[in-house]
Amino acid sequence: MTPGPLNGLRILDLTHVWAGPLAVRTLADLGAQVVKVEAPYGRGPRTFPDQPIGGFLGGEPGQEPWNRNAVFVKLMRNRQSVCLDLKQPQGRAALLALVAEADALIENFSARAMPSLGLDDATLQAANPRLIHIAMPGFGSSGPYAERVAFGPTVEPLSGLTQVLGYGPTEPRCTSLAVMDPIAALAAASALVAAVRRRTETGCGSRIELTLHESGVGYSGPWLIDHQLGHAIGPRGNRHPALAPQGVYPCRDPDTWLAISCPSDAIWARLVQVIPDLDATLTLAQRQAAHDHLDARISDWTRTRGKRAAERALLAAGVPAGAVLTAPELLVDPQAVARGFFVPLEDRTPVPGNPVHMPGVSSADWRPCPRLGADNAAVLRDWLGWDDAAIDALAAAGVSHDRPPAERPST
Repeated sequence: MTPGPLNGLRILDLTHVWAGPLAVRTLADLGAQVVKVEAPYGRGPRTFPDQPIGGFLGGEPGQEPWNRNAVFVKLMRNRQSVCLDLKQPQGRAALLALVAEADALIENFSARAMPSLGLDDATLQAANPRLIHIAMPGFGSSGPYAERVAFGPTVEPLSGLTQVLGYGPTEPRCTSLAVMDPIAALAAASALVAAVRRRTETGCGSRIELTLHESGVGYSGPWLIDHQLGHAIGPRGNRHPALAPQGVYPCRDPDTWLAISCPSDAIWARLVQVIPDLDATLTLAQRQAAHDHLDARISDWTRTRGKRAAERALLAAGVPAGAVLTAPELLVDPQAVARGFFVPLEDRTPVPGNPVHMPGVSSADWRPCPRLGADNAAVLRDWLGWDDAAIDALAAAGVSHDRPPAERPST
């Protein structure tokens, strides 16, 4: 690993799905030493009955399909993998031994999961008073929703975001991608850095609770203010409450689109020089009142052009515009290519890079997602000083694994 600003920080990663893994990936990209502590079935069974969400890396399950889950692999670079059954006393003891050597532990289980494993915060702090424990439950450990099962698309409507999404009052929409997760992920990464700084001053660890729900509610400020001022709140589609015109407009080729925004009278004057049949004398209030008519005129113009050609014409005039890119187009977009954002890390499959650019942060020495349990021996030896006999005994007892067990235990 290229020494980054977090080099030397030891993190135990017990996260899953998206919010937690993305938080940890951000920290790992910045140089933290991360050990992913995984359950034996954390990546799925030994034999997959169906394709996982997102499919297999490279489109093929290979000989070890549990190691080729594309969504999982994308999030798990720059880690070591230790696979332990924490439901067994020896697995729990091994984790607590690792906790004693760690700077931080991050998990995004439900509020009751860690206590049910005998790993409540008091136990973690007893093992290491300097530990920073970041818990990311859906709704938190208190309040009437604490026991709810949380999943991004069901948390999002409770955040208030859904009331302003969609194209009409009769059809509120979710983002469909669990936008609460990346919001919480970046908040968690920031919180850890702040907690490390605080620990240098106090010498004490801390428990940080950061919920998906509250991370999303924080985005509701503008319409809470609108409500207090007596303004109507509802979905705006691609429009803006204070700018006009603004939208996403159809282009010449099937299912191709261009986003255009007009944030000022000066930009409006430039827009009317490019697109005919627009009235240069319209004020903002008049443009807002005539938004439907303006959208129709702009669409007439964009429908006669390819999205990139239309984009170039508007940008040349100083009008903010951007083609709506598909996933394949993102990979060859000149800006992403010029900055080397996508990294061919996983079996030559491009994966998103790190948007943070600073000295010591580079993808040149990144490591791909490790195989399940690939670092069992190395971590137990390096962190805990265990010898081969102790490491082998843990595997023989069925506590550590390097592949999913042949059969799931019955529940």
